[in-house]
Amino acid sequence: MSDSRPENIVIIGSGPAAWTAAIYAARANLNPIVFEGEPVGTELPGGQLMLTTDVENFPGFREAISGPDLMDRMRAQAIHHGTRVVSELVKQVHLASKPFGIVPNYSVPFTAHTVLIATGAAAKWIGLDNELRLAISGGGVSACAVCDGAMPFYRQKRLAVVGGGDTAMEEAMYLTKFASEVVVIHRRDSFRASKVMANRVLEHPKVRVIWNSQVTDVLGDDFITGLQLTDTATGAVSDIEVGGLFVAIGHTPNTKFLQGQLDITEHGYIKVSSWRTETNVPGVFAAGDVIDDYYRQAITSAGTGCMAALEAERWLAHHGIGESPVLETAEAPVPATPESTFP
Repeated sequence: MSDSRPENIVIIGSGPAAWTAAIYAARANLNPIVFEGEPVGTELPGGQLMLTTDVENFPGFREAISGPDLMDRMRAQAIHHGTRVVSELVKQVHLASKPFGIVPNYSVPFTAHTVLIATGAAAKWIGLDNELRLAISGGGVSACAVCDGAMPFYRQKRLAVVGGGDTAMEEAMYLTKFASEVVVIHRRDSFRASKVMANRVLEHPKVRVIWNSQVTDVLGDDFITGLQLTDTATGAVSDIEVGGLFVAIGHTPNTKFLQGQLDITEHGYIKVSSWRTETNVPGVFAAGDVIDDYYRQAITSAGTGCMAALEAERWLAHHGIGESPVLETAEAPVPATPESTFP
């Protein structure tokens, strides 16, 4: 590791949680550094909002704002308040001893007193070339119906949802508010979703299910026009016209670089204390979609980013770093004597 003085706080990630945390940490004079990552396939610095054309449900914008524009504004605000940004991935961290070790992709390793992980979760895609191209270009392919389904582009069209779990059921039900028809495409002959959720979909008059089928091509040049389907039982190929595709086959939390050093949930998300962002390692905090398999919204990610920054600020203050007073609450009293201070 580098012999330089440890950073106060390192934020890993570049979505709403990371930039919100950076804004709070910078305004607290903690001089944060953000590792915003690098483009890898459909994964771009800025997170999943980089694949969202228009955002209408983030407070503060009367008119729709594009996902990339929203992330650019958050990033600029963080930099304005003094955040330092490194456009690299972090390939490894060392959390077993303090100060924590940070190993970037190319730069010299260094240390930090606190680490805030906001690396998000990557949507699982079918993996078709045109699917990914249209997802990146805003051509009618999405991995989040709640994020995108209400946009004018999708209204009164036949929309397709791929998947068979609870997430796919939720996406399909949400889209019935706007679509002329919702077609759920599933590769098996029954859903793996809970019975309650599956029945809601099966009984809805706007929903049609195509069983034993998988999407083998996405049709359309600038915008999606249809799907090629292949029957998983017979191999027969057919086309269906659709005005939008929502892929709901799950998400993968971006935690591989942690190498098992933090406790995770059964679904692979970082485990944090209830209504807190602290992990099982003191001084390490997590926020955003990397801890959330339920809401997965930009505004909830931003909220947890705020929480994590405040918790990190308080943790540092307990250890003698920072100008902010050590705050006390009923559930987090200030000890008479801090357990330790950093040199």
